[in-house]
Amino acid sequence: MAETVPVLHYQRVGQLPEDVRSCYRFFAFYLANGTLCLDLLDGIDYRPALMRFASTLEQVMAVFSNVLDVDERGRVTNAGDAEWRAAQYIRRYCDREYTVEPPFEAWELELP
Repeated sequence: MAETVPVLHYQRVGQLPEDVRSCYRFFAFYLANGTLCLDLLDGIDYRPALMRFASTLEQVMAVFSNVLDVDERGRVTNAGDAEWRAAQYIRRYCDREYTVEPPFEAWELELP
């Protein structure tokens, strides 16, 4: 007797707001282009380091996502701060002499 597998139906949840999607698109562009926060990362070709181990890029994305703040209207309120903290993580990963100021808090590094 064959066992029947229940069919799951998922209700579609709304899309991320356009401002949030745009923020992620620009972050991905700058990250992949090597132009993220040039005042902090200029002269550091971090891209090979991010591709060496997937967990490094995963952590960069987590920092960016955790710091990113969205208001009740779906507008990003701190894209620059989120990019900067992600860039600080990259700089520290590539340059062990670099000191992150202020130090990362646990919630910033949390993997969702």
